[in-house]
Amino acid sequence: MSTTPQQMMPSGLDAASLAQVERVAQKRIRQRQALVISLRILVLVVVLGGWELSARLKWIDPFFFSMPTAIYDQIVDWFVNGTSQGPLLTQVWVTLEETGLGFIIGSVAGVFCGIVLGRNKLLSDVFSLYIKIANSIPRVVLGSVFVIALGLGMGSKVALAVVMVFFVVFANAFQGVREADRYMIANAQILGASRRQVTTSVVIPSALSWILASLHVSFGFALVGAVVGEFLGSKQGIGLLISTAQGAFNASGVFAAMIVLAVVALAADYLLTAVEQRLLKWRPAVV
Repeated sequence: MSTTPQQMMPSGLDAASLAQVERVAQKRIRQRQALVISLRILVLVVVLGGWELSARLKWIDPFFFSMPTAIYDQIVDWFVNGTSQGPLLTQVWVTLEETGLGFIIGSVAGVFCGIVLGRNKLLSDVFSLYIKIANSIPRVVLGSVFVIALGLGMGSKVALAVVMVFFVVFANAFQGVREADRYMIANAQILGASRRQVTTSVVIPSALSWILASLHVSFGFALVGAVVGEFLGSKQGIGLLISTAQGAFNASGVFAAMIVLAVVALAADYLLTAVEQRLLKWRPAVV
């Protein structure tokens, strides 16, 4: 027997009432979004205004801490006249290229190793000790080793970014595989699914939330790896820009480069969030 939409409605509510409730809910959502944006702008104005005022009144030394107007002038000067290493956009592109390559290679390797070791107890027991040892080594030390071994080119920065990303993604992929629903795996095996089919159809989709969550963090780590590698030794990039500004005691240049990096990181996080929402449409929205 078919059921009409009117029969599915709760008793005492008609279509007009439901529409009114929906309009009220949408209005409250818009009001809250406006409140959040307003508070964000207020916080930014208070922080920047307090910083500028403190520097102008000499409560803090502008030579060491600069001020927002000087940082803005530095960014404009870089865009118009370029940096000592060349055009600003070229420096940004070099760092982005190193970050992107390190992010992709580290993510693919981390996901692959996490799934393989998560699904194979023997391999997990054998390699877990070595992974812990490698993860315990300070990244800055590895960056110095990569610069010595691979030179001042892109290779040393990509290698450091890969190392920074790999362990974050590996840990999440490994844990996501281990947290896969055992009942679903058992049901798939009962229905005749092979080990490969169980992995691709049950385990990987189950671990997808863990993996995508790690990508938000790991891109930031890839960016840090590329910048640290450039800081240790490079020919171009934002890290070299920061190192040059530091050597010249140019606090405005250091802060300006940090702002450029923050903009790049926020743009990347926005793209990753869009990809995550597209891949996880089945997941209920968080209110």
